[in-house]
Amino acid sequence: QAISISKAINTQEAPVKEKHARRIILGTHHEKGAFTFWSYAIGLPLPSSAILSWKFCHVLHKVLRDGHPNVLQDCQRYRSNIRETGDLWGHLHDRYGQLVSIYARLLLTKISFHVKHPEFPPGLEVTDEVLEKTAGTDVNNIFQLTVELFDYLDWELKLSESVFRQLNAAVAVSQMSAVQCRLAPLIQVIQDCSHLYHYAVKLMFKLHSCLPADTLQGHRDRFHEQFRSLKNFFKRASDMLYFKRLIQIPRLPESPPNFLRASALAEHVKPVVVIPEEAPEDEEPETLIEIGTGPAVEQPVTSDLFEQTFGPPNGLRDDRDAQIESLKKEIELLRAEMEKIKLEAQRYVTQLKAQVNGLEGEAEEQRKQKQKALVDNEQLRDELERLQRAQRDGERSQRLCVEAERKASATELRYAKLKEKHSELVNTHAELLRKNADTAKQLTVTQQSQEEVARVKEQLAFQVEQVKREAEMKLEDQGLQLEQLRQELEERKDELSQAQQCLSQAKQAGSELGARVEALQEEKEQLRRAAGEKEQELLAAQGLLQEHELQRSREAERAAGELRELHGQLQEKSAEEQRLQQRLLDEQLGVLRAAVREAAAVVRDALARLDDPLHIRCTSSPGEAAAPARCPPQRPRGPFPHPRVLADYLLSRAQAALESTAALEQGHARYVATGTDTAALVGALALFSHLTADTIVNGSATARLAPPDRADRLTETCRDCGQRSLDYLGELAEPQSLSQAELGDVRTALQGVLRLAQELRPKSLDIKQEELGDMVEKEMASTSAAIEDAVRRIEEMMSQARNESSGVQLEVNERIRFLLIQAIRLLVMTSTNLQKEIVESGRGAATTQEFYAKNSRWTEGLISAAKAVGWGATQLVDAADRVVLHTGKYEELIVCSHEIAASTAQLVAASKVKADKSSRNLGKLQECSRGVNEMAANVVASTRSGQEQIEEKDTMDFSGMSLIKLKK
Repeated sequence: QAISISKAINTQEAPVKEKHARRIILGTHHEKGAFTFWSYAIGLPLPSSAILSWKFCHVLHKVLRDGHPNVLQDCQRYRSNIRETGDLWGHLHDRYGQLVSIYARLLLTKISFHVKHPEFPPGLEVTDEVLEKTAGTDVNNIFQLTVELFDYLDWELKLSESVFRQLNAAVAVSQMSAVQCRLAPLIQVIQDCSHLYHYAVKLMFKLHSCLPADTLQGHRDRFHEQFRSLKNFFKRASDMLYFKRLIQIPRLPESPPNFLRASALAEHVKPVVVIPEEAPEDEEPETLIEIGTGPAVEQPVTSDLFEQTFGPPNGLRDDRDAQIESLKKEIELLRAEMEKIKLEAQRYVTQLKAQVNGLEGEAEEQRKQKQKALVDNEQLRDELERLQRAQRDGERSQRLCVEAERKASATELRYAKLKEKHSELVNTHAELLRKNADTAKQLTVTQQSQEEVARVKEQLAFQVEQVKREAEMKLEDQGLQLEQLRQELEERKDELSQAQQCLSQAKQAGSELGARVEALQEEKEQLRRAAGEKEQELLAAQGLLQEHELQRSREAERAAGELRELHGQLQEKSAEEQRLQQRLLDEQLGVLRAAVREAAAVVRDALARLDDPLHIRCTSSPGEAAAPARCPPQRPRGPFPHPRVLADYLLSRAQAALESTAALEQGHARYVATGTDTAALVGALALFSHLTADTIVNGSATARLAPPDRADRLTETCRDCGQRSLDYLGELAEPQSLSQAELGDVRTALQGVLRLAQELRPKSLDIKQEELGDMVEKEMASTSAAIEDAVRRIEEMMSQARNESSGVQLEVNERIRFLLIQAIRLLVMTSTNLQKEIVESGRGAATTQEFYAKNSRWTEGLISAAKAVGWGATQLVDAADRVVLHTGKYEELIVCSHEIAASTAQLVAASKVKADKSSRNLGKLQECSRGVNEMAANVVASTRSGQEQIEEKDTMDFSGMSLIKLKK
């Protein structure tokens, strides 16, 4: 444990290793306290290093959380040391020092809280039942406990905020050891904060159930501030790679709990911190103390001046010098071993003291249990005596009952009751005897445990004494060995004096060594010359080195020039890219302007058609454009559709134009956001302009067939729609107003067109969808009946015309009778057959009425076409009747023929929408339509030819004129 403490708490800027912290925590559980930890921590030079103090606080935090429960009491005794360390570093302007100051305050707050509330372990893991029990029912206690939890959580959050404030520039490199050294303690902070937040929420809900909301406004504000800080802390920590592999951080809700609503407590989820299982790290080998004498470390032996000059006598080294040196080494080794033995003995004695303290605590606990067992035994013994007395009283009462039974039978009931009570007392007595036996067994076990504890204590004391004796014996042996070494050292000194005498004798032999000295001088001269040569070679090498340096500098300058050139090219490329980007923007703006101009031209063309006389004539009905003034106006027919069809088509066009504004607005927003994306805007402009122009043109056409007041309003609304569209397009064409262009006015105008078109739809045809099927059948039947009636009337007119009419009138009536009416009858029959085929093939499992209701718009068009055909046939017969009776005009027949041709085209178009292309009835219907058109053309041609012949006859009749009148 001591080695782990020294390895965990050091001055290296790196996080504390988990294996060292784990050994320290296991040591606290082994010795049931933090005695060893604090004995080493007191000796640490905390004021000398802020990193050392930071790691000390980190290790102390882990020991408090995960160590033995007695650690809290041990730390309580050293509160002053923690406070002094925090105050010292709080006055210094050091980055780690400020963190140490806050961390020390946090640890002091933690120790005070858990000492005051022992129900909360330092790990803060308690159940909700324990929390409720601790809070109690007193509102003042709950209020005070909530404030203390807030203070506790405040210091936790202050530490996290201070760490992140210092790591603002290093968040992205959280894998660096210097950054991890600051981040490592936040793991314990996250664990504490998760529990504190949960307990604070619980207590706040409990307070709100007891006190008014206004009273707790300050509590709510403080909790909301802590919630935001804690949520930010968890979010930033979860984004760091360092925490992802070490801890699973919970997620807090998006908003704090609503304490004003009691049901919100059920929505609260306790945040759970998960520490993933770690792979066991390789254990480092502990430093072993070698007690035996190891081999002497070889060191270079420095010879004295004489040996350097003349060498050893006789070429050999004196053995006594070697012995002296070896003895010195042995003395040093023994001294080091003694220090190691003393240190190991001191550590062993410390551990034994800790074990003795633990055993004494256990013995004290056993003594308390024994005393408690003795008290329980005395109580059981007293209760046993009381029961025995009760038993004797019961026996005496039994005898009295027997005597009373002999005296009177009336006492039998009492005897039975006493007997039952006696049996209960017997059972109680037996139970107490069993309890007494169990208590005696427990007492025996307790005495045995106490004896075993005493025996272990005696063994430990004996082991301590034995260790002391062994240490003292080793010290005595080492003293004796030291004394022997001193004696040998004196002997070696005597031998050294003798060696000096031999040296004086050896000086006499110095003359013999003169020649050798000269030889050495010559050799020295040779070495000097060789050194000179080496020096010259060194100078040459230095010259080469300078050339290399010069060449390298030139290469560096060339590289710098290339770098500047590349930088210039890069700037040119950047400028070119900017020019291309600007060109692209200009081209995109040009494309947009061209699209705007084209769209504006389309809308202007549609507006121009509103007042164009040619367009007005094209959209007017034949009865208004071709009939003479004397002919009464007829209902609009000819090649133009029914007014309802025009209104419906206008509705569809206006709705499509209104829907296209959404795509146009999206394209406009995308172009404003990007500045380059014009594809969506250009496409939306084209669609919008054509749909708007189509709406304006169809609105003008619909207005020609509408009542005057509605026609004027519709025309003005269409003109206003076109003008607002042009205004909007004008804003898009200008860069200054492009971003502020709005479609609100255009939408308003289109919605006005929609409302007017809806008003123009005939109300008489607004029938229920479920009646459409019957309506179709009725209209087809009525059309057939109208045609049959027309045939009958034509036959009557023919019989009268043969007697009264001339050749021209007879020809016209014959063609009407045998050609046009027969063709119309065939057309209606073929249309009826095709209609049945369409219904049978398209309705599926539905009924005929459901099919017509599902296709209501198509059904209404079909009904309108059928009515138009029947009405045209009736009008044709009426016009023919008037012509035969000489009360009508031939122009009426021409108009009726045109109307029949138009109604036929409408009926064919309505049938063709739903019919199969390969249908035979559809082909026959188209042939009948062509036949009706041909017959109608023939009727028109015959009528005009007959009219011209009659006019020529009236003009060139000379039968009643004389020759003189003719000459005049």
